Amino acid sequence: MSATPATADHSHPARRRWAAAAALAFMAGLALVLLFMLTTATDNRALYETNYTRLLVLNVAVAVFLASVIVWAVVRLVLRFRRKKFGSQLLAKIAAIFALVGFVPGALIYGVSYQFVSRSIESWFDVRVEGALNAGVSLGRTALDTLTADFNAKVRQSAALLSTVSNSSATLAVERLREQLSASDVQLWSASGQLLASAGDSRFDLRPDRPSAALLKSLRADRSLVLTEGLDDPGLPQADPDRQADPTVKARVRVWALVSNPGFGFSAEPRFLHAVQDFPPALVADALAVQQANREYQERALAREGLRRMYIGTLTLALFLSVFASVLLAAVLGNQLIRPLLLLAEGVRDVARGDLTPKLAMATRDELGGLTRAFADMTQQLADAKAAVDDSMAQVNAARANLQTILDNLTAGVVVLDEEGRIDAINPGATRILRTPLAAYLRQPLVAVPGLEVLAQGVLHQFEQLGADQGALAPDETQLGVWQQSFEWGTGAEGPFQDGITIVARGAWLPEQKRLLVFDDVSELVSAQRAKAWGEVARRLAHEIKNPLTPIQLSAERLAMKLEGKLDAPGQALLTKSVKTIVDQVDAMKRLVNEFRDYARLPAAVLLPVDLNATVQDVLALYDQSAVPVRADLEPNCPPIAADAQQIRQVIHNLVQNAQDAMGAGHPGSVSVKTRLSKTGQRVRLTVQDQGPGFADNILKRAFEPYVTTKARGTGLGLAVVKKIVDEHGARIELSNQESDGRVTGGQVAVSFAVAN
Repeated sequence: MSATPATADHSHPARRRWAAAAALAFMAGLALVLLFMLTTATDNRALYETNYTRLLVLNVAVAVFLASVIVWAVVRLVLRFRRKKFGSQLLAKIAAIFALVGFVPGALIYGVSYQFVSRSIESWFDVRVEGALNAGVSLGRTALDTLTADFNAKVRQSAALLSTVSNSSATLAVERLREQLSASDVQLWSASGQLLASAGDSRFDLRPDRPSAALLKSLRADRSLVLTEGLDDPGLPQADPDRQADPTVKARVRVWALVSNPGFGFSAEPRFLHAVQDFPPALVADALAVQQANREYQERALAREGLRRMYIGTLTLALFLSVFASVLLAAVLGNQLIRPLLLLAEGVRDVARGDLTPKLAMATRDELGGLTRAFADMTQQLADAKAAVDDSMAQVNAARANLQTILDNLTAGVVVLDEEGRIDAINPGATRILRTPLAAYLRQPLVAVPGLEVLAQGVLHQFEQLGADQGALAPDETQLGVWQQSFEWGTGAEGPFQDGITIVARGAWLPEQKRLLVFDDVSELVSAQRAKAWGEVARRLAHEIKNPLTPIQLSAERLAMKLEGKLDAPGQALLTKSVKTIVDQVDAMKRLVNEFRDYARLPAAVLLPVDLNATVQDVLALYDQSAVPVRADLEPNCPPIAADAQQIRQVIHNLVQNAQDAMGAGHPGSVSVKTRLSKTGQRVRLTVQDQGPGFADNILKRAFEPYVTTKARGTGLGLAVVKKIVDEHGARIELSNQESDGRVTGGQVAVSFAVAN
């Protein structure tokens, strides 16, 4: 079922365009705000000084942000180019063109503006202006210094005139001096700081300021002292540092002069003249104005480097903004141009990977949009065809899975060989029956699998014979012949079948000249049939042989009784020996018949909890005086086992007797009987070990079959009876040889019983 190709969603590109426009608007607004703040700051020195750091930090932050955005865009473009993503070269060319278009004019304007700003700022601080301001400051300072010096000289002359004036007439003299000096205030002070006379403004002051001791001391040394008030120029005379600053005080000069004492007595006290004169207000205003202008000029001159950096930073920001806008515009327009091509490239890559999901198509009416729609239609048709194929494959895979499930759960082994006899497929049953990891030999000849050479040769021979019987042509799809053959490995076999195995194999041809091999393990069935046959033989032999044995024994004994005393000594000796031989052989025959009877008529086991250790100790008590010593090694914590006590006794007897017979009378070793509890605690293991020559290879393979023995007088039924009892108990029995340094040191039989619930 076809579907309509999906139309490309333009919401994301639209959002990207809106985001780009918003970013451009934000940057433009930010640039305008910065330029406005910069212009306002340059016109207002106080505002400039206050916001200089903020403007600088904000400019640097914006510049760093724009540089980071540009670097990020360039890195993305480089990474896209290195990944060889389709359209990267075209997008790189478009970005380079737009960046070049934005950067070259911007760099040109930046260079011109940089030169213009640098030279304009330098022209603001002309050397002639600075010289004129310095000359004005010097002129004002000189004029004030001249007035101060003239007033100082007049005060000192006046102090000399007062040296002959007494304290009582000093008031009139001070008043005349004030008028002569054009002073605003004149005072006469004693050396002790007492006001003697005053004229001017201080005349009405009830508590005039006393001169400090330091001031008077300085006057005695220098004879005069000049102080100014109302002037803050460092080059002009300063006011008294001990006086409190008064912002309402006019610009004036204070002169202190020592009034010499004409007398030569030690009691004569020096006096001090203090005169105050106001500076001309116009002169002071002009001097302070020139001084303030010079100070502001010097501050601007010191800040011109920062001003230059601010203007240059603003120009740099404008350059970054232009480049950023160019790169952003290149990204937006470039994506619009190559988006259809990228859409086609992505769809081609998806189809190459097998992804046939509906592809996006451009909704535009141009040729590229039509190409994307045609490609989406083609992809949809391919998807429909692939869906039909996948549905068919799903059915085939389902059938194959069902067949594989059947094969995996078959108890029979299944092996598929190709036309060259190599293993093509197996099932778990084959690995289990052949006891070989066949999965490791896939695509290898069957004859190359260790231990399966005989089977492989027989199977290949059967297939060759089947092919020959069906005609001279090679097997093809029409050949339906089947063969069946049994294979048996027994005594002396190598590989994984040393304990013997019998399988029944069937073979058939498959299409493409492949060969099917199916086989079953019938070893247990053969063993059961053989045991049943031996039991039937034993039953019949016991019936046929036991009946004449008693008459034979009674006849021999009666004959000995009748002829006793009637024969001479040699004849009597011969008769006694013959009768004894007959009786002994009859007893041996009876024992043989009883063993046959026991093997054939072994009763069913009644499983009850049995203490195996106690049973072993009871049985071994009968062997205390035997020629071959028997020692017990019993684990004390063995739990009871589920067993028939009488049959377990018979098992222990048979195993101990076999071990003693293997060693023979007079052997220096001993027989060991052990019990051990398994790690899981679910089974108890009974082990009987001897120090004899061990089991021969042919005995190990068939030791549990009736009449298989190495003893001259043995019947070979001991281990067969043990095996039958063990099977009745659901236990496991194992025969092996003990080895040390590569040589056999004895035989071992181990029986594992289940713990009673």
